[in-house]
Amino acid sequence: MLCVMDDRILSALGDRLRALRTKRGLSQEEFAAKCRLDRTYISGIERGRRNPSIRNIKRIASVLGVTLSQLFKGLG
Repeated sequence: MLCVMDDRILSALGDRLRALRTKRGLSQEEFAAKCRLDRTYISGIERGRRNPSIRNIKRIASVLGVTLSQLFKGLG
């Protein structure tokens, strides 16, 4: 049960990240460069395949111009 819940939250986080990124008109490559992360890592997060660390989540939120609570809004 926990693995299914983990998959759902990772997928929801990826969807949220993609929506915020595209709303700002950023490609994955541009966004990854601003975050100082690899594009394939960002792609993996957006597809729900990567489980980012809290440090990277904070970095992502900062580049998007949102707080952590705004990034996670509606995911639970």
